[in-house]
Amino acid sequence: MTSPKKHLAKTFRTDIRVRLILVSVLFGLFGLGLVSRLFYLQVYMHNELVARSDKQYLSTVKIYYGRGEIFDRNMNQLATNIEVESIFANPADIPNKVIAARELARALNLDPKTVLSRVSSKKHFVWIKRKCSLKEAETVRRLGLSGLSFVPEHKRFYPKRELAAGVVGFVGMDNQGLAGVEHHFHQVLKGTTRLKVMEKDALGRQVGAFNDLSRSQSQSRDLVLTIDEVIQFTAEYHLKKAVEKYRAKSGTAIVMDPSTGEIYALATVPQYNPNQYASYSPKTWKNPGVSNSYEPGSIFKPVVAAAAIDSGVARPQDIFFCENGEFKIGSVSIGEASDHKFGWLTLQNIIAKSSNIGAIKIAQQLGSQNLFRYIRDFGFGQRSGINLPGEAEGQLRSPDRWTQLSLASISFGHEIGVTPLQMITAMSAIANGGKLMQPRITKGVLKEGQPVRSFPPRLIKRVISEKTSKQMIDVLKTVVKEGTGQEAAVEGYDVAGKTGTAQKYNSETQSYSKSDYMSSFVGFAPADAPRLAVLVMIDEPRGTYWGGSVAGPAFREITRQSLRYLGVPSKEERVYILDRA
Repeated sequence: MTSPKKHLAKTFRTDIRVRLILVSVLFGLFGLGLVSRLFYLQVYMHNELVARSDKQYLSTVKIYYGRGEIFDRNMNQLATNIEVESIFANPADIPNKVIAARELARALNLDPKTVLSRVSSKKHFVWIKRKCSLKEAETVRRLGLSGLSFVPEHKRFYPKRELAAGVVGFVGMDNQGLAGVEHHFHQVLKGTTRLKVMEKDALGRQVGAFNDLSRSQSQSRDLVLTIDEVIQFTAEYHLKKAVEKYRAKSGTAIVMDPSTGEIYALATVPQYNPNQYASYSPKTWKNPGVSNSYEPGSIFKPVVAAAAIDSGVARPQDIFFCENGEFKIGSVSIGEASDHKFGWLTLQNIIAKSSNIGAIKIAQQLGSQNLFRYIRDFGFGQRSGINLPGEAEGQLRSPDRWTQLSLASISFGHEIGVTPLQMITAMSAIANGGKLMQPRITKGVLKEGQPVRSFPPRLIKRVISEKTSKQMIDVLKTVVKEGTGQEAAVEGYDVAGKTGTAQKYNSETQSYSKSDYMSSFVGFAPADAPRLAVLVMIDEPRGTYWGGSVAGPAFREITRQSLRYLGVPSKEERVYILDRA
């Protein structure tokens, strides 16, 4: 029989063993749980935890870099990029939002309520201000506020401000082209999108610089325009003077090389500064030279005369009876401007004196179908394909939709809508020997200074013969020498062209206005060897409204200064050169 002491010792040892086993099991289970948890966190949850950590201590931002530059034909810079910084925040990391909003608003010239709304957001990322100047960014850094981060960016900058803004256009905050060639050639100019990552400390403050996660190289290209900044400035200056002098609603001026279709200037008034485009009405962003169409009035008469001569139904010296100032078509009586009462006039004098009734008589000789065909051949009623957004095709109905009055109305530039670009392109065809050239605003594309694409002159079609062109040049010279366009004459050069004074249609009264006119002049010089075609249109001038008086002087100054700038010799200089030879 076992003694009580031995039994007690045996029981104690058994109890200790059981306890040790239990403790071991518990530690084993704990260890297994710990290992399982570590495996779960480090393997199964690894990606999610890294993402959470990155979200807490890293910020990733999409930034746009290296947009291509834009130059004029002589490589003068019209659009470039400047270094700026953008400021963003994690609102959760900003302890005193009211104070932060007040300080940021003062430093960045922002509305305090707007800033407070941003820093009070529940989002983890909000922009405080995009594309600040480097000085502004440094001012904010000195505030020492928590939760703010700074990222370097590029900002589009237009060093010539308003110059050629209607052609160049502008980009939005994220470098998306929104107007002009910036929009049309966005894929060429756009540059590179880069992801930037930045490390933050426990207070949400930026630690070190941003690291670039992108590996792609910039694919941007530079764009070279046909615009000449000197001629562009000249056109804008004299157009603005005319618009201001006659208190007009707006104006357009275009300067073109008639032999190639290259546009040296495309000016519009009112203007806007693309560096602050948002401060202007969206209406000013449009380029009316290509996007608006108007009834051209008498500047359309040369198209009718050229068609009649080219088709053989009339000659410059053929005479037409102009009905002594009143001509009835059905029940409608058509008269002349200023109540002129012309009798017999040659075709040449019909154009020189701008007789409406004479133009009708010429068109009647031509007939509806032939007139329509020539109008289409001259490029009206269709887009030219110029590399600018928003080009209008104008308004031109087919002859089967013409009324009894349509042939007559179209002959002097009514019942048809044309763009300024179409009008100068057609006049250039008359000037250059009869060839309709595609109007061009771009010369080429460069990569790292080397050409990778060019835009050569493109002949659309021959519209009239060289003989007709020469005859029309003589006709149009008469307009400036002794007709309605004498104020467009340029000293030292023979000028050919045509005036236009078109009553504007009022859609509310459904009649032509007695006070609103489109005053214009389109022509070219030197007449016998044209270097420039120039169009000036002034919309709704006040005081006088005759095209020769309102648009003629602006045409004269633009043409004179541009010819001198290009080194085109005057008649006297050519005689001197020939004598020396």
